[in-house]
Amino acid sequence: MTKQVHLAAHFPGVNNTTVWSDPNSGSHIEFDSFTRFAQTAERGLFDFLFLAEGLRLREQHGEIYDLDVVGRPDTFTVLAALAAVTEHLGLAGTINSTFNEPFEVARQFATLDHLSDGRAAWNVVTSWDEFTGQNFRRGGFLPQDQRYRRARQFLETAIELWDSWLDDDVSADKVTGRFLRRDDAGAFDHVDDQFAISGHFSVPRSPQGRPVIFQAGDSEEGREFAAARADAIFSRHSDRDAGRAFYADVKGRLPSHGRRREDLLILPAATFVLGDTDAEAADIAHEVRLAQVSGQTAIAFLEQLWNRDLSDHDPDGPLPEVDPIPGENTVAKGRASVRIHRDPRDVAAQWRHIAAAGNLTTRELIIEVTGRQSFVGSAETVAREIDDLVQADASDGFILVPHITPGGLDRFVDEVVPYLQEFGVYRTEYEGRTLRENLGLGARRRSNTPVRLA
Repeated sequence: MTKQVHLAAHFPGVNNTTVWSDPNSGSHIEFDSFTRFAQTAERGLFDFLFLAEGLRLREQHGEIYDLDVVGRPDTFTVLAALAAVTEHLGLAGTINSTFNEPFEVARQFATLDHLSDGRAAWNVVTSWDEFTGQNFRRGGFLPQDQRYRRARQFLETAIELWDSWLDDDVSADKVTGRFLRRDDAGAFDHVDDQFAISGHFSVPRSPQGRPVIFQAGDSEEGREFAAARADAIFSRHSDRDAGRAFYADVKGRLPSHGRRREDLLILPAATFVLGDTDAEAADIAHEVRLAQVSGQTAIAFLEQLWNRDLSDHDPDGPLPEVDPIPGENTVAKGRASVRIHRDPRDVAAQWRHIAAAGNLTTRELIIEVTGRQSFVGSAETVAREIDDLVQADASDGFILVPHITPGGLDRFVDEVVPYLQEFGVYRTEYEGRTLRENLGLGARRRSNTPVRLA
């Protein structure tokens, strides 16, 4: 059976994806940027807009990282405002489970789901570093196994809060406009080794019942967490072989949790460069990569893996002869670049092999491993590549990350989407009212028993 392609848009966080030197590059804080980006995604019939969130500006060598000085507006505030200027587009926000509390987050997402008439989504993430924890009363950080344990229990608690209202617990008084509820509606009493809370949840059941749940972990714990509870998982595997392997692994975990393959969507992040011809697109992509990775940026990325001061290293020379320094105390504060590599020295060996095979300088190597675009070509070429990967079970669709904000989606929507529609693999209108319906996910009804994640 031919699969339908799902598309979403990521408003880029502060990183080297955005080509800041391009005159078309706009603000990442002004609301007009968010509005144009969201409305273009909706014009392209995308499923949702995704906002990342960082809870602290990044540092390197004790100074604010040069790609992070623009700041990070509050996710809920932006998404709530976008609910008023869009009608169908899903609104997905990354919210941390390590330093927030379940009642607060559940209340915020239930409110967003009401305000947007059923378009809210939550990307459940954890935070690994003490640097971020210094912003919060709890401080510190949690080891990986404890982070995922807290995340599981955090999500379990939030689901209990959302499910504390039955679908028929609330009715509208048509005369006064008041909400009327049963006395026991919203009652909850939750105790585990992370949370001990009780009371009444203050927001009635929202249009989706619960927001759509996203998860982005690639570790064993992250994959199992997603298979147990997530509606969609963000993947970094956008090429065919790695994508198929990841797809098969995660989808294969679903039956053990009583779930079907169609209950979880796998959506890799993907960058793109379009041209009138494939050759022109390749030339543009080369220029984009050079703009994304300056010599200074190359050294910054190198330091994040090597975990040592390399400010005197020549970006146009070979990789350092010394090995990376492993450990949790990294030079790049607030970034998981070192932490996500279980063995930095092994990654460095891989980089040396790639550099030697291509006779690459440090900067050229960093461009190769960090700055490559997922899709490069004419609109028809890119549309066919996207469709091919979806039909081959390498993904269920893609979350597009343009290198220009806010206008970077325009050409994709105007040129690539019509080809996907012509191929018969992409919608010509939104299927439903809620994000859950447009993603093809079943309705979330109230659980009769508390959710337990192993």
